[in-house]
Amino acid sequence: MGGLCNHSLELTGLAGNPASPVHRLDPRAKIVGLVSITIVAVSTPPRHWPVYVACATALAAVAMLGRVGVGDIWRRTRVVLPLILFVAIFVPFLRTGGAVYDLGPIKVHEAGLLVLAAVAAKATIGTLSAVLLGTTTTFPAVLHGLEAMRLPRTFVLIAAFMYRYLFVIVEEVARMRQALASRGYRPRNALQAGALGRVATALFLRSYSRGERVYLAMLSRGYRGAMPQAVPLSLGRADIVFVAVVLASLVPLRLLAELA
Repeated sequence: MGGLCNHSLELTGLAGNPASPVHRLDPRAKIVGLVSITIVAVSTPPRHWPVYVACATALAAVAMLGRVGVGDIWRRTRVVLPLILFVAIFVPFLRTGGAVYDLGPIKVHEAGLLVLAAVAAKATIGTLSAVLLGTTTTFPAVLHGLEAMRLPRTFVLIAAFMYRYLFVIVEEVARMRQALASRGYRPRNALQAGALGRVATALFLRSYSRGERVYLAMLSRGYRGAMPQAVPLSLGRADIVFVAVVLASLVPLRLLAELA
Protein backbone atom coordinates (compact mmCIF):
# COMPACT_ATOMS: atom_id res chain seq x y z
CA MET A 1 0.00 0.00 0.00
CA GLY A 2 2.79 2.42 0.87
CA GLY A 3 4.50 1.72 -2.45
CA LEU A 4 1.30 2.38 -4.36
CA CYS A 5 0.79 5.63 -2.46
CA ASN A 6 4.33 6.79 -3.20
CA HIS A 7 3.95 5.84 -6.86
CA SER A 8 0.69 7.77 -7.20
CA LEU A 9 2.24 10.82 -5.53
CA GLU A 10 5.21 10.62 -7.87
CA LEU A 11 3.01 10.64 -10.98
CA THR A 12 0.51 13.25 -9.81
CA GLY A 13 0.08 16.04 -12.37
CA LEU A 14 1.97 14.45 -15.25
CA ALA A 15 0.48 14.58 -18.73
CA GLY A 16 1.62 13.71 -22.21
CA ASN A 17 4.11 10.95 -22.94
CA PRO A 18 6.39 10.22 -19.93
CA ALA A 19 8.96 8.76 -22.35
CA SER A 20 9.19 11.96 -24.44
CA PRO A 21 12.47 13.91 -24.72
CA VAL A 22 10.99 16.75 -22.64
CA HIS A 23 9.89 14.49 -19.81
CA ARG A 24 13.35 12.90 -19.68
CA LEU A 25 15.17 16.23 -19.33
CA ASP A 26 16.83 17.11 -16.06
CA PRO A 27 14.37 19.14 -13.93
CA ARG A 28 16.96 21.92 -13.57
CA ALA A 29 17.10 22.34 -17.34
CA LYS A 30 13.32 22.60 -17.59
CA ILE A 31 13.13 25.05 -14.69
CA VAL A 32 15.78 27.31 -16.21
CA GLY A 33 14.36 27.07 -19.72
CA LEU A 34 10.70 27.66 -18.89
CA VAL A 35 11.42 30.34 -16.29
CA SER A 36 13.61 32.09 -18.86
CA ILE A 37 10.70 32.12 -21.31
CA THR A 38 8.50 33.69 -18.66
CA ILE A 39 11.11 36.31 -17.73
CA VAL A 40 11.65 37.27 -21.35
CA ALA A 41 7.91 37.66 -21.95
CA VAL A 42 7.21 39.56 -18.73
CA SER A 43 10.12 41.98 -19.19
CA THR A 44 9.28 42.79 -22.82
CA PRO A 45 7.64 46.20 -23.33
CA PRO A 46 4.32 46.42 -25.21
CA ARG A 47 4.29 46.71 -29.01
CA HIS A 48 7.18 44.24 -29.38
CA TRP A 49 4.94 41.41 -30.50
CA PRO A 50 7.64 39.31 -32.23
CA VAL A 51 9.08 38.53 -28.78
CA TYR A 52 5.70 37.31 -27.52
CA VAL A 53 5.24 35.23 -30.66
CA ALA A 54 8.70 33.69 -30.20
CA CYS A 55 7.91 32.81 -26.57
CA ALA A 56 4.60 31.26 -27.56
CA THR A 57 6.31 29.30 -30.35
CA ALA A 58 8.90 27.96 -27.90
CA LEU A 59 6.14 26.80 -25.53
CA ALA A 60 4.26 25.19 -28.41
CA ALA A 61 7.42 23.31 -29.38
CA VAL A 62 7.86 22.07 -25.80
CA ALA A 63 4.23 20.92 -25.69
CA MET A 64 4.58 19.11 -29.02
CA LEU A 65 7.81 17.37 -28.03
CA GLY A 66 6.25 16.36 -24.72
CA ARG A 67 3.02 15.33 -26.47
CA VAL A 68 0.99 17.36 -24.01
CA GLY A 69 -2.51 17.76 -25.42
CA VAL A 70 -4.51 20.96 -25.64
CA GLY A 71 -7.13 19.49 -23.31
CA ASP A 72 -4.55 18.82 -20.58
CA ILE A 73 -3.22 22.36 -20.90
CA TRP A 74 -6.67 23.94 -20.85
CA ARG A 75 -7.79 21.99 -17.77
CA ARG A 76 -4.88 23.49 -15.86
CA THR A 77 -4.84 27.02 -17.26
CA ARG A 78 -8.57 27.60 -16.80
CA VAL A 79 -8.08 27.68 -13.03
CA VAL A 80 -5.85 30.78 -13.07
CA LEU A 81 -5.79 32.46 -16.47
CA PRO A 82 -9.45 33.56 -16.74
CA LEU A 83 -9.21 35.33 -13.38
CA ILE A 84 -6.12 37.28 -14.48
CA LEU A 85 -7.73 38.26 -17.77
CA PHE A 86 -10.90 39.32 -15.98
CA VAL A 87 -8.91 41.75 -13.85
CA ALA A 88 -6.91 43.00 -16.84
CA ILE A 89 -10.03 43.73 -18.88
CA PHE A 90 -10.65 46.86 -16.82
CA VAL A 91 -7.30 48.41 -17.82
CA PRO A 92 -8.57 50.01 -21.09
CA PHE A 93 -11.14 51.98 -19.11
CA LEU A 94 -8.51 53.38 -16.74
CA ARG A 95 -5.45 53.91 -18.94
CA THR A 96 -5.58 57.01 -21.15
CA GLY A 97 -3.53 57.99 -24.19
CA GLY A 98 -3.63 57.63 -27.95
CA ALA A 99 -6.75 57.33 -30.05
CA VAL A 100 -10.15 57.16 -28.39
CA TYR A 101 -12.80 54.60 -29.36
CA ASP A 102 -16.44 55.10 -28.42
CA LEU A 103 -18.28 52.02 -27.17
CA GLY A 104 -21.66 53.59 -26.56
CA PRO A 105 -21.47 55.52 -23.30
CA ILE A 106 -17.94 54.20 -22.61
CA LYS A 107 -14.71 55.49 -24.13
CA VAL A 108 -11.69 53.26 -24.55
CA HIS A 109 -8.20 54.58 -25.18
CA GLU A 110 -5.67 53.00 -27.49
CA ALA A 111 -2.99 52.94 -24.78
CA GLY A 112 -5.30 50.97 -22.52
CA LEU A 113 -6.01 48.42 -25.23
CA LEU A 114 -2.29 48.04 -25.85
CA VAL A 115 -1.64 47.40 -22.16
CA LEU A 116 -4.52 44.92 -22.04
CA ALA A 117 -3.08 42.98 -25.00
CA ALA A 118 0.41 42.97 -23.45
CA VAL A 119 -0.88 41.82 -20.05
CA ALA A 120 -2.93 39.08 -21.68
CA ALA A 121 0.09 37.87 -23.66
CA LYS A 122 2.40 37.91 -20.64
CA ALA A 123 -0.14 36.19 -18.38
CA THR A 124 -0.81 33.50 -20.97
CA ILE A 125 2.86 32.79 -21.57
CA GLY A 126 3.68 32.72 -17.86
CA THR A 127 0.76 30.42 -17.07
CA LEU A 128 1.58 28.07 -19.94
CA SER A 129 5.22 27.89 -18.82
CA ALA A 130 4.16 26.84 -15.32
CA VAL A 131 1.64 24.35 -16.70
CA LEU A 132 4.17 22.74 -19.04
CA LEU A 133 6.64 22.43 -16.19
CA GLY A 134 3.98 20.72 -14.08
CA THR A 135 2.82 18.40 -16.87
CA THR A 136 6.30 17.24 -17.86
CA THR A 137 7.96 17.12 -14.42
CA THR A 138 6.73 15.54 -11.21
CA PHE A 139 6.52 17.79 -8.18
CA PRO A 140 9.15 15.81 -6.24
CA ALA A 141 11.49 16.16 -9.24
CA VAL A 142 10.90 19.92 -9.32
CA LEU A 143 11.76 20.14 -5.61
CA HIS A 144 14.85 18.01 -6.20
CA GLY A 145 15.92 20.38 -8.97
CA LEU A 146 15.30 23.47 -6.86
CA GLU A 147 17.30 21.98 -4.00
CA ALA A 148 20.16 21.20 -6.40
CA MET A 149 20.01 24.83 -7.58
CA ARG A 150 20.66 25.92 -3.98
CA LEU A 151 17.19 27.17 -3.22
CA PRO A 152 16.78 27.68 0.56
CA ARG A 153 16.32 24.23 2.09
CA THR A 154 13.58 25.43 4.42
CA PHE A 155 11.42 26.44 1.45
CA VAL A 156 12.00 23.11 -0.27
CA LEU A 157 11.11 21.14 2.87
CA ILE A 158 7.93 23.14 3.49
CA ALA A 159 6.80 22.62 -0.11
CA ALA A 160 7.65 18.91 0.03
CA PHE A 161 5.71 18.25 3.23
CA MET A 162 2.78 20.35 2.01
CA TYR A 163 2.59 18.32 -1.18
CA ARG A 164 3.09 15.02 0.57
CA TYR A 165 0.48 15.44 3.30
CA LEU A 166 -2.06 17.64 1.55
CA PHE A 167 -3.74 14.46 0.32
CA VAL A 168 -3.80 13.10 3.86
CA ILE A 169 -5.50 16.25 5.17
CA VAL A 170 -8.04 16.18 2.34
CA GLU A 171 -8.92 12.60 3.20
CA GLU A 172 -9.26 13.59 6.86
CA VAL A 173 -11.66 16.40 5.91
CA ALA A 174 -13.71 13.97 3.83
CA ARG A 175 -14.02 11.58 6.78
CA MET A 176 -15.07 14.40 9.11
CA ARG A 177 -17.70 15.59 6.64
CA GLN A 178 -19.04 12.07 6.36
CA ALA A 179 -19.19 11.83 10.15
CA LEU A 180 -21.17 15.09 10.30
CA ALA A 181 -23.58 13.88 7.64
CA SER A 182 -24.09 10.54 9.39
CA ARG A 183 -25.10 12.47 12.53
CA GLY A 184 -27.73 14.42 10.64
CA TYR A 185 -25.86 17.71 10.31
CA ARG A 186 -27.76 19.75 7.73
CA PRO A 187 -27.11 23.48 8.33
CA ARG A 188 -30.05 25.63 7.23
CA ASN A 189 -28.98 28.99 8.61
CA ALA A 190 -25.90 30.81 9.90
CA LEU A 191 -26.70 29.97 13.52
CA GLN A 192 -26.17 26.28 12.78
CA ALA A 193 -22.73 26.80 11.25
CA GLY A 194 -20.95 26.76 14.62
CA ALA A 195 -20.10 23.10 14.13
CA LEU A 196 -17.83 24.05 11.25
CA GLY A 197 -15.63 26.02 13.66
CA ARG A 198 -15.32 23.00 15.92
CA VAL A 199 -14.52 20.83 12.91
CA ALA A 200 -11.77 23.25 11.82
CA THR A 201 -10.31 23.20 15.33
CA ALA A 202 -10.35 19.42 15.43
CA LEU A 203 -8.74 19.28 11.99
CA PHE A 204 -5.94 21.59 13.11
CA LEU A 205 -5.28 19.54 16.25
CA ARG A 206 -5.29 16.27 14.32
CA SER A 207 -2.95 17.69 11.66
CA TYR A 208 -0.57 19.01 14.33
CA SER A 209 -0.57 15.67 16.14
CA ARG A 210 0.04 13.77 12.91
CA GLY A 211 2.89 16.13 12.04
CA GLU A 212 4.55 15.47 15.39
CA ARG A 213 4.29 11.72 14.89
CA VAL A 214 5.67 11.93 11.36
CA TYR A 215 8.60 14.07 12.51
CA LEU A 216 9.50 11.66 15.30
CA ALA A 217 9.28 8.75 12.88
CA MET A 218 11.61 10.56 10.47
CA LEU A 219 14.13 11.24 13.24
CA SER A 220 14.10 7.58 14.21
CA ARG A 221 14.95 6.73 10.58
CA GLY A 222 17.98 9.00 10.43
CA TYR A 223 16.49 12.26 9.14
CA ARG A 224 18.91 15.17 9.67
CA GLY A 225 17.30 18.05 7.80
CA ALA A 226 17.69 16.87 4.19
CA MET A 227 15.66 14.51 2.05
CA PRO A 228 17.68 11.52 0.79
CA GLN A 229 17.70 11.09 -2.98
CA ALA A 230 17.93 7.65 -4.55
CA VAL A 231 18.90 8.94 -8.02
CA PRO A 232 21.30 11.92 -8.21
CA LEU A 233 20.71 14.57 -10.86
CA SER A 234 23.10 14.93 -13.77
CA LEU A 235 23.04 17.40 -16.63
CA GLY A 236 23.43 15.71 -20.00
CA ARG A 237 23.95 16.94 -23.52
CA ALA A 238 20.21 17.13 -24.18
CA ASP A 239 19.69 19.32 -21.11
CA ILE A 240 22.40 21.77 -22.17
CA VAL A 241 21.07 21.88 -25.72
CA PHE A 242 17.54 22.57 -24.49
CA VAL A 243 18.61 25.53 -22.33
CA ALA A 244 20.97 26.84 -25.02
CA VAL A 245 18.30 26.76 -27.73
CA VAL A 246 15.78 28.55 -25.53
CA LEU A 247 18.22 31.28 -24.52
CA ALA A 248 19.74 31.67 -27.99
CA SER A 249 16.33 32.05 -29.63
CA LEU A 250 14.75 34.46 -27.15
CA VAL A 251 17.44 36.58 -25.46
CA PRO A 252 18.64 38.27 -28.70
CA LEU A 253 15.05 39.19 -29.57
CA ARG A 254 14.59 40.64 -26.10
CA LEU A 255 17.77 42.72 -26.42
CA LEU A 256 16.69 44.00 -29.84
CA ALA A 257 13.34 45.02 -28.33
CA GLU A 258 15.22 46.98 -25.68
CA LEU A 259 17.30 48.78 -28.31
CA ALA A 260 14.37 49.48 -30.63
